[in-house]
Amino acid sequence: MLPPSLNQRLRVALLDDHAAILHGLAARLAQERDIDIVGAFSGSQEMISALQSAPADFLLIDYALGHNDIDGHNLIRLLRIRFPKARIIVTSAHDNQATVTLAIQAGASGFVGKGQDLDDLVTAIRTVARGDTYLPPEVAAELDSRGAQQQVPQPASPDGLGAEAGDASILQGNAELTPREREVLRCFLSGMSVAQIAEKFSRSNKTISTQKQAGYRKLGIRSDAEFFQIHHQLDGR
Repeated sequence: MLPPSLNQRLRVALLDDHAAILHGLAARLAQERDIDIVGAFSGSQEMISALQSAPADFLLIDYALGHNDIDGHNLIRLLRIRFPKARIIVTSAHDNQATVTLAIQAGASGFVGKGQDLDDLVTAIRTVARGDTYLPPEVAAELDSRGAQQQVPQPASPDGLGAEAGDASILQGNAELTPREREVLRCFLSGMSVAQIAEKFSRSNKTISTQKQAGYRKLGIRSDAEFFQIHHQLDGR
């Protein structure tokens, strides 16, 4: 499907569980004459329900929502299936190359780090509207410095069968991993600590550590250093 024409008004839905951030995003985007905010939501289910009657061209979503909500990777997949015509742009404080790659491979068309200027959100929307993928400048520069622009991941297709070689072969492709072990490892790869993962999913630190170590055993690795070889495989190092 072709992206929305730049001559059309761009309908944007926002999702972030922090009210101040949500208000800031909405206020900045409302300054653009061709952008309409169709909704600003603090939870994924609220947004999904609203999009049934008020569709959006762009879904600007936080990658790490509250502990009672779905994790960012699976939310992107779900949104791609439920709203295949919408383009997803992710925001996150974890804007390392591995997290960016996971988000794009899951089906996002852009990624904006929360440390970036709010004007970059507008740039991201317009970049995605042209049919291109938007990456944080630091990530794009790192890829460029390696001569690896051709390795920039492409969004998955709505059926989830897109280019996800790294994630699929390492996490999704391991049938022995339980869903909870998979989500713990994915969060850890994105830069979250055991304590942060425990808080997100309302589990104890001990439970998260146990699930992490069980995942390590099934992946045939023993340490964090070995696990972060996943990072190397994902970003093409």
